Amino acid sequence: MTTHLVWLRNDLRITDNKALHAACGDPQATVLAVFIATPDQWRQHHMAPRQARFIHANLLQVQQALAARGIELVCHQCPYFADSVSWLVDFCQQHRVSSLFYNRQYEINERQRDGQLEQMLAGQVICHSFDDSLLLPPGSVKTGGGEMYKVYTPFRKAFIQRLTESDVNCLPAPRQRGEAVRFSAPQVFDYPQAEVGAPYPAGEEAALQRLRAFCREQVPDYVKQRDVPAIAGTSNLSPYLAIGTLSPRQCFNRLRAECPEVMENPESGAFCWLNELIWREFYRHLMVAHPALCMHRPFIDWTDRVCWHHDDEALQAWQQGNTGFPIVDAAMRQLNQTGWMHNRLRMISASFLVKDLLIDWRAGERYFMSQLLDGDLAANNGGWQWAASTGTDAAPYFRIFNPTTQGERFDPQGTFIRKWLPELADVPDNDIHQPHRWAQKQQQVLHYPLPIVDHKQARLETLAAFEAAKRAGS
Repeated sequence: MTTHLVWLRNDLRITDNKALHAACGDPQATVLAVFIATPDQWRQHHMAPRQARFIHANLLQVQQALAARGIELVCHQCPYFADSVSWLVDFCQQHRVSSLFYNRQYEINERQRDGQLEQMLAGQVICHSFDDSLLLPPGSVKTGGGEMYKVYTPFRKAFIQRLTESDVNCLPAPRQRGEAVRFSAPQVFDYPQAEVGAPYPAGEEAALQRLRAFCREQVPDYVKQRDVPAIAGTSNLSPYLAIGTLSPRQCFNRLRAECPEVMENPESGAFCWLNELIWREFYRHLMVAHPALCMHRPFIDWTDRVCWHHDDEALQAWQQGNTGFPIVDAAMRQLNQTGWMHNRLRMISASFLVKDLLIDWRAGERYFMSQLLDGDLAANNGGWQWAASTGTDAAPYFRIFNPTTQGERFDPQGTFIRKWLPELADVPDNDIHQPHRWAQKQQQVLHYPLPIVDHKQARLETLAAFEAAKRAGS
């Protein structure tokens, strides 16, 4: 009897799952599935407890859906990736597995793990791997010279051209494979526990409902609303994409169904959201082409010579949302309480840490990963290196956000700020972004910290630090 094994990782869905679909291609084969939690490895990767909890909740949904179709999903837990390889080899031997199916992960530790597994199974089990978490495989979009693009805009142009020529249709869920099987719910992971907020119910259907509603109701206004944190103008799909409850093909095809002219109208909300999906692809393609990005290395070598400030007190003030800059503090408190942060605010808060406090961007990258429900190494690293001017970017390093004017522009009435900083509830709109100015005029006592840095002076110091680092490398 032929036995096919599907190894689920960051692809927690049964619809449009390439590895699962391929494993079920032979109607005579017995199909099993496994998921292996590796809590100690997750700790090394700074995974947020919220995300681990979200994975568990979605894993249960997948297990139920597979069991109803006659496919058993075995859940196992071991400390590290190396342990998971050993366990998987033994599992294949015990169950006489003939073929293993899995969807590729692109981070360097994961790629090394998969390579080790295939070596150990050579001659015993046939391994089939798939590019599932991207619209186009890494390495498929290159310059005329055969290299990975270093700037986003030309990458996007080439990507869209390739996309129009590619088959990105969604695959169906597997058919019934005999009677439903009984299952035991996966044990709670040996990992710190944290609640996942109500806006993110687990499961494919919840993710698909949100996708449909967003494409139908919000995409037309996406250009106007996506940068305003007080408005629910973004898709809020990133937590589902990060763990694979939703695929990028499902996003793209739903977008095309609701907005058929998305590719022809670059000024539309539909194209603007497609652009965000392509940014996700860019950072993953880049990580495969430059694996050092997985190892805390900047893309621009000379930026590693910047003399960063080692200021634990300032770092803690930023982490806790006590910098005295309202838009930054509101953003950080949103992150700490919900595990999610609006994308515009990610840029503002990241810029503040690096360009105002001159603290190493890697400290911010790690902290975000430790909190984010949608934590994703490629996207998080790419965003932080963009904000820090250490990554692939056509703009020079002297792009420095002014946190006060950013707040005035994107939260003019302070609606978002007041939601997360209740101590500023009485400050009028005109002063909400500089509340101590109002308190001084009104002779009020304000229970809110004074700014921990002078932005104008900090900007000059940052420019000098970057210029010195660049000169040192010339």
